[in-house]
Amino acid sequence: MTPFAEVLLEFRRRKDEFFASGRGPVRGAALEEFAGLSYYPPVEGLVFELPLTRSGSEAVMLDTSTGEARQMADYGTVTVPFTGGSETLTLYAQPGENAPSSLFLPFRDAGSGSESYGAGRYLDVPLTRLDGGESVRLDFNLAYHPYCAYGEGWTCPLPPAHNWLKVAVRAGERLG
Repeated sequence: MTPFAEVLLEFRRRKDEFFASGRGPVRGAALEEFAGLSYYPPVEGLVFELPLTRSGSEAVMLDTSTGEARQMADYGTVTVPFTGGSETLTLYAQPGENAPSSLFLPFRDAGSGSESYGAGRYLDVPLTRLDGGESVRLDFNLAYHPYCAYGEGWTCPLPPAHNWLKVAVRAGERLG
């Protein structure tokens, strides 16, 4: 096993342990039967270090699973060179956060609804500032289902249409 896979599998083990403890979104009978989340195998080719093209950090409203709108700041875009073709994605920050350490990427892909949660998945994206600008590390192996995928009572931002990918991203969490 590669060091990359070992680190990822340990992260997944800790996440499953957290969910099994009852502190995560799994509740009731589902928690009693919980034996861990389903994941795609690790894929090092779905990790990208990319330059970020900064937006104006203007406030935008994202639709949510409960119909409420959630305010976010449009922080910037990245163009991801997927095997099936490049895709440009928008990343978001919390409103008023001028120097975030990470950004939020809600996305859907061609496998949403059949292989992964139909409403999409999320990535928490580390942001690096360099003299020449900003860059991000997109590790799709860390893509996760929003809490609303596990039951009622959660309000989850939905990926905007411009973050709907034409390619299937077979990495991260998947349906059982």
